[in-house]
This record gives sequence, structure tokens and C-alpha cells, in this order.
Amino acid sequence: MLCFSLSACSDKSAAAKQNSQQDPVTMSKQNDNLPKNGLPHHSQGEGKPVIYQVFTRLFGNTNTTNKEWGTLAENGVGKFDDFTDEALQGIRELGVSYIWYTGVPHHALIADYTEYGISADDPDVVKGHAGSPFAVKDYYNVNPDLANNVSNRMQEFEALIARTHANDMKVIIDIVPNHVARHYVSLNKPAGIEDFGVNDNTDLEYSRDNNFYYIVGESFQVPTSADYAPLGGEKHPLADATFSETPAKWSGNGARQAQPDISDLYETVKINYGVKPDGSYDFVRLPDEYRTRDYKAHHAFWADQDLPNSWYKFEDIVHFWLDKGVDGFRFDMAEMVPVEFWSFVNSSIKTKRPDALLLAEVYQPHLYRDYLHLGKMDYLYNKVDFYDALKSVMQGNGDMQSIDDIQHSMADIEAHMLHFLENHDEQRIASPDFAGSAQKGKPALVVSALISRSPTMLYFGQEVGEDGSEKGGFGLPTRTSIFDYVGVPAHQRWMNNGKFDGGQLSESEKALRQFYIDVLNISANHPAMRGAYYSIHAFNIGLDSDYSQQQFAFVRQSEDTALLVLSNFSEEAVDTTIQLPISLVVKWQLNEGRQPLTDLISEQQNTLTVGRKRSVASIDVNLPPLGSFVYELSLKD
Repeated sequence: MLCFSLSACSDKSAAAKQNSQQDPVTMSKQNDNLPKNGLPHHSQGEGKPVIYQVFTRLFGNTNTTNKEWGTLAENGVGKFDDFTDEALQGIRELGVSYIWYTGVPHHALIADYTEYGISADDPDVVKGHAGSPFAVKDYYNVNPDLANNVSNRMQEFEALIARTHANDMKVIIDIVPNHVARHYVSLNKPAGIEDFGVNDNTDLEYSRDNNFYYIVGESFQVPTSADYAPLGGEKHPLADATFSETPAKWSGNGARQAQPDISDLYETVKINYGVKPDGSYDFVRLPDEYRTRDYKAHHAFWADQDLPNSWYKFEDIVHFWLDKGVDGFRFDMAEMVPVEFWSFVNSSIKTKRPDALLLAEVYQPHLYRDYLHLGKMDYLYNKVDFYDALKSVMQGNGDMQSIDDIQHSMADIEAHMLHFLENHDEQRIASPDFAGSAQKGKPALVVSALISRSPTMLYFGQEVGEDGSEKGGFGLPTRTSIFDYVGVPAHQRWMNNGKFDGGQLSESEKALRQFYIDVLNISANHPAMRGAYYSIHAFNIGLDSDYSQQQFAFVRQSEDTALLVLSNFSEEAVDTTIQLPISLVVKWQLNEGRQPLTDLISEQQNTLTVGRKRSVASIDVNLPPLGSFVYELSLKD
């Protein structure tokens, strides 16, 4: 066994000790003014929220045809009613406290619902047969594909909200404020609400209260590409390479050409929030001192301001959904909308529902603190840098020191940075372009789910190793299609024709799902998840052992217990000794001798050996290939 003592260290050990003595206790500083037990959002137990993202139209689909560019009739579609109590309990088993139902608001799609008074959508400005859920056509109703009775589609969604609540979980839906479908028309808007663009002055490229930007004097032209045809070339009465729009509008990603590029968000049009074409703002700026003020102060600041029309339109939209019983929102492409708007709308949401969960897609680390403190977001995607660095490690191209460094750099906001390994935008772990095996996601799950106080999110099918290999039509495999009607094979095996009991899963898929259950329930239920984080990685790297940059070790602590988390990203087993810095041994007042440890994943026992006068504290471990231990240590006398 390797030893460490205060009086006899190798130079390498001394350097490691010096490196660790930032020290690991200061690595856990949490200067974010959170309530004592973290953010006030729903969790199953004493841990933190777990969010389950489900692509709503795919979840309950039992059709296994998976014809490329298949229609709804050919490939099938899931419904709101497929989320039975059995299905919801199967989700809750994963420690889940929030379900993000992706693709609920009515978006542009190809299926014909004209008999219900719904206008047909043009394939020239719709991606795929099923359409992008982020090209919203009517914010005041739901996707008709998801209903058994289209006329009662909103009532069916309201019933799903009620079922979700009855199963002790809350509901999140998407709001896509940066853009709407090229053909936006609401059939169901409340009295007094006007559609986007109805009152715009289309003679001007920009006016503060216009909802859109215009390319004056030009008509929209459908983008073309030598290797793309709408619906894969299928004949359709509206697929004629034309779409009537005069004057043309800017596309959703800000493209200002009447004929956008095929790579642009040409199926959508950008919303104007009072940002002039030169990038300057046409509204009052939020003073910087509001970084430290609560949502009530933000709400009061905006109360007497005269603001761009689009701000009020989205305020009406979010209040509509809150009144339906929705518990929070995931905001798409939030960084493309001014942070002042988020201060306005989020403080309005919080005034109505202080417990609403607000999650945003922001990919620029230098903006994280602005969107949290000025924009009043609860959580942001921790993609750049955390997810990207962890993905690199899983692919064999990175090392775990990057994770250690990133966690340290985010110490003041770590509780707000949502962790995930998959979502609808990212490749499936098991896809060949990512890791090629769901097993490689296991140590990453342990690190991602347990390292911080932030919520954990998983994407449906991730827990059974879905590989995203089906070819939907629009877009390439590796990501489960968000544009077309498909069945999701591994998930369908868990669904087992609506029994939701995993009856068709292979033994390895069952084992993987059980691993997710075990780890995510630690995240959801263990009080250490709300407590301090201590890095012991750099400390152990500096010691003369087999511990390397393919392993990662850290500690989480509650008042009475500590979790010693050890993960091996290597496909080879590792025999090593993990040591605790003396500062932790002293802080915890550990008595010399053998302290019992229990792995919360396998229930295996181990021992922490504390040396005389607390001179050393070490654990001998055999870390299996891609294996992890989450050892629980009692800190009670």
C-alpha cells in the first residue's frame, strides 16, 4: 500500500500536496448566495433535481418500420396518452423529478390537419416529415400529432400534466424565443392577443415594435442544395420550390438574405427584441448592480418601462402555459436574445410562480454569469466547457485534469450549471461517432451526476444504450431524429408494447438501466449532493501510484456523511491506493484505524485506513474497466 505522511514525502508527493492545498476545501467554495439546501426545486429526496428529457412524439411509438423519410402512417407516432401511470413510474424510477416534454407547442409539420381548420405547412420550409419542434407555428396550442382526438388536443395535454403531477413529477416545456415558424398563425390565441407580425410596418427593415426584421423590396426564395430535396424528393402538392413571403424576413439564425443558405434556420424567422440591425439596443439597459438583486427587484425595474412589443408577446405566452399547470421552461437559443429580456420575462414568471424552473441553452462561458445573475435563469447547459471536456475523455482524447480545472473555474456558479451526457442536439454515447459503446458512458455518468450541486439531465433511451443509428430522413444518424417519424429501438424494447417493464431488453441493457437507476437515485436522494465538493484528483496524481489521468476522484459531504467517488475511464482494471489530503482527515476528525466504507452502487464493503496521528488516510481499490465506486463514509462520532 502506498503511504503518505506529513514528515516523509517524495518530491512528487510534496508537489501534489502543494497543488492540492489550494486546498481542496477552498475548491468547494460556493459564493452564489443560494439557500442553505440549494435551489428550491423539486427533488425526490434530500438530493437534487433529476430532469428527464423526452422527445414526446417518439416516446410511445411502438412502430418498428423506420422507413427513411417515412410518413406518420408508415412509421407511426407517439401520443400524450402513451405516458401512462406505468410509463411515468418507470421514468420516476430513475430518480426523476422533472420531465421535459420536448416538442409540445404546435410546430410546423407535414401531416394534413386541414379538416380541423389547421392550415397546411409547405415542405419547402419544413425540415423532415414531422417538422422541427423549434419552428413553432402556434404558441397557444399543442402539436396535433400527439393527440388521439385532435379537436381535444389541449385537453389531452392538460391530462398529461395532471398525470405527471399525480406521479410526483413536474412538467417542463420548450419556449423558443429567438424565432418562430416561417408561417406562424395561431388559431387558439386568447382574446386580445395578436399574432406575431400582424401589426408590423413591413416597409422598414427594422422598427422597435415590429416582431420581425424585413428584407424590404425582395421576396423570399427557397434555399437549394444539390444533395437535398424536401421530403427526400417525395411528391407533394406544395413541394414546388416556392413559398410566398413578401417582403422576405430574416431567417431564424439572423441570415439577412432573401434566399438563405440551406444550412441556415431558413424554416424559421428571427424575432425582433428591439435590437437594431447594427446590434445596438432600442430599450433601456439593466444597471449592473441588478446582478445581486432578486427577481422582485428586477420585476419592479421593468414595471414602468416602455418595451418592445415582442417582449410582451412572450410574457403572455409563458403566463398562458403557467396557467395550464406547466412548472417550468427550457429556453432554446437563449443567448441570441438580449439578457435584459430575460430579466423582464423571468422576473415576471417568478412573480407568478416563484418555484418555476428556468433552464436555458447558452454556449458561451463568458456569458454564463450574465444570463444567471442579470437574466435570472436558474440553470444553464454546462456543455461548454464541462460536457465537451468529458466527451473528449470518453473518446480517449482528453484527461481528467481538464474536468478538475473546469469545476474549479465554476465554483461560484456550479449549482446553476446543468449536467448531461445526451440531449436532442448531441450524439448518442453509443453511436460510433461518439464513444461507440454505452458502457463508456458509465464512469462519465457518475462524474457528471455527482460532482456538483447542479441538476442532472438524461435523454430518453440513454439509460438503455440507444445508439441513434436509425435514418429518419432530414439529418444524419448518431442523433435520434428530431425532424422525422421514427421508432427508437432500444427504448422500444424497454417500452415492451406499452407495458413499460423492460421485457424485451437484453441482459446488458437491463444492467445498464439498473446502473442509471442506482447512480441517479444517489443524485436525487443523498444529502451530500446538496453539500460541499472537494477535489482530490490533482493530489492523487502527484503520488507514486497507478492512479492516472484516466481516473477521477472527488468527495461530496453532508453534515453526517461523506461520499468518496472514484471512477475509471480506462478499459483496463486499475489496482491503486487513493489517499485523502490531511486537511480533510483533520476537518472530519477521523479516528486512527479502519473506517468502514460501503459502495452505494454495488453495496460492496471497503475500508478507509487512517494512520497514527492522522498522518495518512487511504483506500486500496481495484477499479474495474469503466468502473466506479461511490463509497459512503459516516462522519458521526
